[in-house]
Amino acid sequence: MAVGTVAGLETGILPGRARVHGVLGLTGEDGVVPDVPAGPVVSGTFRSTARRTTVGWSVIYPHGQRADARLPVVLVLHGRGGDHTSAVNDLGADRYLSDVVRSGTPPFALATVDGGQDTYWHRRSSGEDPQRMLTTELLPLLAKRGLRTDQYGVLGWSMGGYGALLHAGRGAADSGGRAVAAGAISPALWRHAGDAADGAFDGAEDFAAHQVLGHPDPLKEVALRIDCGRDDPFAGAVRELRDEVAAAGGIQPGAHTAGYWRRMLPDQLRFLGTRPGR
Repeated sequence: MAVGTVAGLETGILPGRARVHGVLGLTGEDGVVPDVPAGPVVSGTFRSTARRTTVGWSVIYPHGQRADARLPVVLVLHGRGGDHTSAVNDLGADRYLSDVVRSGTPPFALATVDGGQDTYWHRRSSGEDPQRMLTTELLPLLAKRGLRTDQYGVLGWSMGGYGALLHAGRGAADSGGRAVAAGAISPALWRHAGDAADGAFDGAEDFAAHQVLGHPDPLKEVALRIDCGRDDPFAGAVRELRDEVAAAGGIQPGAHTAGYWRRMLPDQLRFLGTRPGR
């Protein structure tokens, strides 16, 4: 490969850097789901007024805990095209949770819910409002199950990573609880409305109303961990956000893939597991 071509790939002038880095093994190893017993998973559905549809949910407990244990909780927001089962089916979050608790992180639960395949976790012109669903419907449901929702964490990847940051910046929830920690893996961030994925926002005004970049103040009271792969298309915007806020994590070798998300999940869970409700 010519020197000029290599330079163009590395600086982003030429497309295809992530693919080339993947072939060369420069995007890092994929995370491997640990071979440990999973804990109980309780699932159900409810009719969501906020989302105007019936949504599924799951609560994931670490191995060794009862399915009615009174534990701190971390909300888990899936990526585009996913649903409440994605955390287990795509990332193995049930086993990662058991593994980090077994290695010394205090026990906590994960709560997943259907946020809509492409809502980007914010109120849409249709009236559908995933954020209101979290605060007025999911959190009360979790509290009734005995989970501690006065102080909780929120975690997401890609679309859900953006949603986690958006949620954490909203302050106290309608239920009286408050997100005190947020983890974002490869959050879907754009600098300009015209750069956003089709359907992610209902126009420029919607984009501006739900912007995270350039608005660091709402996140200053939240413990943050933000990770992104170096070859991820969102890496540039994530670097800007990390410059604006005090966040653990960083930019590591990786791309916008489930393998990278699995690799980062243990560190994210350890970070979040030492904060909500402690």
